[in-house]
Amino acid sequence: MEITVQPLTLQRPRTLVALAGALSLSGLVAVPGLAFGAQGDNDIVIDVIDATTPAVVTIQAPSGSFGDMEELSPGDIELPDGQQLPEGFEIPEGLGELEDLLPEGFRLPDDFGFGGTGSGVIIDPDGLIITNGHVVGNADEVTVILDDGTVLEGTVSGVDTLTDFAFVEVEAEGLPAVTLGDSSDLRVGQLAISIGNPLGRFPSSAAVGIVSGLDRSIGVFGRSLAGDRLNHLIQTDAAINSGNSGGALFDGDGELIGITTAQAGLNDGIGFALPIDLAKPIIEQALADEDISRPYVGVVYTAIDAQLAEAEELPVTSGAWIGGLSDQDAVVADSPADEAGLQAGDIITAVDGLAVDRSNPLDLQVLRFAPGDAITLDVLRDGESLQLEAILGTRPADLNG
Repeated sequence: MEITVQPLTLQRPRTLVALAGALSLSGLVAVPGLAFGAQGDNDIVIDVIDATTPAVVTIQAPSGSFGDMEELSPGDIELPDGQQLPEGFEIPEGLGELEDLLPEGFRLPDDFGFGGTGSGVIIDPDGLIITNGHVVGNADEVTVILDDGTVLEGTVSGVDTLTDFAFVEVEAEGLPAVTLGDSSDLRVGQLAISIGNPLGRFPSSAAVGIVSGLDRSIGVFGRSLAGDRLNHLIQTDAAINSGNSGGALFDGDGELIGITTAQAGLNDGIGFALPIDLAKPIIEQALADEDISRPYVGVVYTAIDAQLAEAEELPVTSGAWIGGLSDQDAVVADSPADEAGLQAGDIITAVDGLAVDRSNPLDLQVLRFAPGDAITLDVLRDGESLQLEAILGTRPADLNG
């Protein structure tokens, strides 16, 4: 959901990273029976890995899903912080070589195309798989390799450019499917188990760690289909490497809590996963064979905390400050926010009665709804409390981030 045109302008430190190359929605079949005792017991870890690994697959996108390096010119490359390419710079033959030559934070054109070898997770026994958008790239067809070595043809049925989720469908029945967990209840320190295909060479690899942090916001370079930022990520020290992208992050109950997505460059022990709750609305759409759509408000905001409230003399210590510290237009013309009467300087303090704060920021709250839903916004304006109703729109396809 988005918020702005959504580059939500959450004023947070930028961390550049490399993309790691019981919703039980009705009809889902969970991997059989997990009953565990206290977390940390080695038997728990073994049981989770044994029960869930069959639902984690390898996905191979064809080489054509990458952009053609021969068509890339130095002028197509955007470097961070105003840096310039050296005079006479020549484009190498491979994307990997280009990444070795350029500083972290470089950007390629949005239509360049990404893809490669990654991982995926079966979420429906009839063949629906969730993965990352940057794994499938701009491919229409991919190869899916099951845990038992079975090779299937997969069709890319949808890509969510807002969050970097993607869906692949295979023609099969009775596949082992995971149970979706609840990422909103996660706590730092609880067990986290990643399963995927690191480096594209070691399928069904498992790693054990903990949830190290929550609600992380990171900058990504090179290959994201979701703009240059990913928000609300789970941080974990369970090993995540290239090839793990699109793989699974499980909790101690064997439930899927995230899709592994990125690693912090060459830093061991710092990996990131997209929380599964972000995917639940579009999983429902995918299961119903509907096009992926995300709700849209149409504001740029700054998330308020105690420090910002003191510095800017704001009347509250949490909320979404419309416009805030951003120099972008605060309210997008003709957007749901505009039609609802939101103005620059307004502070949204709650959505349908749920407070807007660090745990429940505005963009994440909006993502829980669908286009066309009516939401009630509690707003502070010049010291007065208001309630405004907004009818969520469908996020425009040309918006990233």
